[in-house]
Amino acid sequence: MRLPDLEAWALFACVIEHRSFSAAAEAVGVSKATVSKAIARLEAQLGTALFHRTSRRLTLTEQGRGLADRARAMLAEARAAEEAAQEGAAALAGRVRVSAPMSFGLGHVAPVIARFLAEHPRIEIDLDLSDAVVDIVAQGFDVALRIGQLPDSSLRARRLRPIAMHIVGAPAYFARHGRPSHAAQLAEHRLLGYSNVSGPWHFTGPGDAQVALRSSGPLTANSGEALLPALCAGLGLAVLPDFIVAADLAAGRLEAVLTDWHPPALALHLLTPPATLRPARVETLIAFLSAELGAPGMSRTVQETPRLVDSLGLGLN
Repeated sequence: MRLPDLEAWALFACVIEHRSFSAAAEAVGVSKATVSKAIARLEAQLGTALFHRTSRRLTLTEQGRGLADRARAMLAEARAAEEAAQEGAAALAGRVRVSAPMSFGLGHVAPVIARFLAEHPRIEIDLDLSDAVVDIVAQGFDVALRIGQLPDSSLRARRLRPIAMHIVGAPAYFARHGRPSHAAQLAEHRLLGYSNVSGPWHFTGPGDAQVALRSSGPLTANSGEALLPALCAGLGLAVLPDFIVAADLAAGRLEAVLTDWHPPALALHLLTPPATLRPARVETLIAFLSAELGAPGMSRTVQETPRLVDSLGLGLN
């Protein structure tokens, strides 16, 4: 029985991660020639080219793209196995890379991370807050938190809790423009837009009535929190999650309308790469985040579901 060339598969994954033979060689601590020979050996074994090579650019072939996730999974599994053997189940130490949306990350994830680090002083967290599209595997994240509707892919996901959405505006706006009584009337109002979500707004109302319309107001932003000053100044209406507008609703600076109309249901998800074998420090953080951020009772029963989200930048962040 012929054994797989695991070294070549690992170096293939490293070249994908670092986007060049030279950078992969430097990261791994081998020569560029060693990387080049390993890739050539793997291509010969597979009978197909994995990269398009030019003097200025290195890109994956169609076959290479099809095998990329498998190579990354092999490397991640091997690293996790080594770390588990070295650390032991109770040796919680090392770095964990976490991605989260900006607004939710600042308000909710960062405080949880602080409590986690207080309990596990040997673990280091690299927390990346961004509303941009994130390719979790390619960018080397161990854990990602995202809010949105997730397209199919090879990542694994845990649904932690639903996210309530509100159609909101300032009292001054309603005094000048009136309150809509039906979602279709939103087309007559100034609607502030969230640019990270493409397409029209969709609402479901009484009797499963459906309305779809596009935002048409003075401000569009890639951060939901950036819409708040314009909202509170009475410049328009917006659809935003509870974690962004709760304080302004409680203080009376904003008011919710059309409470019997609902945008598509959203939820907070915890995402991880497809590999099922993870270092103890990553598993510990996943359990902590699930317990702290999950809805009561949900974090204990949540199941990981494969084939969710390859790269995303969702979240009304």
